[in-house]
Amino acid sequence: MTALYVLDVPENTPVAKVAAEDAAVTVGRVGPYFEIRADGPIVIDRRATGCRHAVWYSCVAGVSRDSHITQHDKDALRVEVR
Repeated sequence: MTALYVLDVPENTPVAKVAAEDAAVTVGRVGPYFEIRADGPIVIDRRATGCRHAVWYSCVAGVSRDSHITQHDKDALRVEVR
């Protein structure tokens, strides 16, 4: 299972909302974080979030032990299982 954690603050809410648009992704909360989970890869398009670059590049709080970030650039954030 792939999991991405994003701090639950107003600036990061669009990241969780766009992730939740994918039927294979579930978005919940763990403490002060959005927990974004999927059985496969998680891919979030930056432009769809409307996030500015500073927010985009600072939105990731962590990933699960079995996951790693394979893309985090101006276009997308992709997290996959190792």
